[in-house]
Amino acid sequence: MHTDEKQIRALIERWAEAVHEGDLDEVLRDHAEDIVLFDVPPPYQGVRGLDDYRRTWTPFFEWQAQAAAFEIESLDVVAGDDVAFAYALLRCGTKEDFETNPDNRLRLTIGLRKQNGRWTVLHEHHSFPLAG
Repeated sequence: MHTDEKQIRALIERWAEAVHEGDLDEVLRDHAEDIVLFDVPPPYQGVRGLDDYRRTWTPFFEWQAQAAAFEIESLDVVAGDDVAFAYALLRCGTKEDFETNPDNRLRLTIGLRKQNGRWTVLHEHHSFPLAG
């Protein structure tokens, strides 16, 4: 595995662990000031900027305190010299959620850029499949 891919994989794994732990400072650590987030809950136009991104986590952490899981199940990384993307499936839900729908997974896509030798998250997209 290429060094950049290893660095990005470690960054995303660290981020996911911080989300699971509810550690907001660590969640924000490797994110760009101009991040764009398309998340499961509204707003439908997305969230723009690190301050707005920061605010999205309070309600999630409150929900997650109900003993919800947030665990990477699979993660793939593709890295160029100064841009990269990753896509992952995560177990994200409560025990009751998984009893109702054991195969449901959160889909995560992350876009990154490398500036001054450091990878930062420029874009995140979180989604669940539409159950029908």
